[in-house]
This record gives sequence, C-alpha cells and structure tokens, in this order.
Amino acid sequence: MDTIALKEFFLHDEFARLNGIEIIDIREGYARTQVRIEPRHLNAGGSVQGGVLFTLADLAFAAATNSHGQLTVTSAANITFLRGVKSGLITAEAQELVNHRHLPFCEVRVTDEENQLLAVFTASGYRKQ
Repeated sequence: MDTIALKEFFLHDEFARLNGIEIIDIREGYARTQVRIEPRHLNAGGSVQGGVLFTLADLAFAAATNSHGQLTVTSAANITFLRGVKSGLITAEAQELVNHRHLPFCEVRVTDEENQLLAVFTASGYRKQ
C-alpha cells in the first residue's frame, strides 16, 4: 500500500480524526503523527489528558506497522508519561523495531515543540491474514 492509500485508510479512524490527530509522514516501518493542543484535550488539572497522548502514539504505531500493506492491529501497548504539557504541537514518532511477519514491535516517542520527551509508548501488534 502506498503512502497516499495509507493516509486515506487512516482517515477512517474517526476517534483520532475527531480529536484533531493527523498523520504527517509514513514510510516503511515508520510514521509520524501530530496534534495541536486545544482546550478539549485538557484534563481537570489543565494538562493534556493522557488518553490524547496514548491515541496520538497508537495511531503512529498503527501507521508504521501497517506500512507493509498487511492489516496489523495492536495486541499489547504500554505508555510511560514523563512530562506534562498544556499547549502547543505534540508529535509522536514511531519506529518499528521488529518487523516480524505476525508479531511486529514498535517504539513511539512523544515530544513537544521543543523536542522534550513527554512519553514513550511501546506496542506489539498482530498481522492479520
């Protein structure tokens, strides 16, 4: 599947799309997503809600692992939040570390506009037949 087809495929991810999350770049085994923080993304304490960062990272994971043209779904995921953020442009950059034919593994680094690390997300997937 080419880059344009992949981006069109992920336009059907309604949750990410409705939350303003976009795929910026996709290459084989790599993807980058972004979201500009708005008031709707903030928790009661005024920081970005963890679910926003998780969804941003999960979409980057999905784009990177699906870049090989075979439907891949998340089978397990973990996120470690390292720093809070209240505004700006947030980026998630996914790099597939293991391109196994059935069980890929990926690391996603979530950063702010100053390239400060906000969270690290790791996930494994399952490639469907």
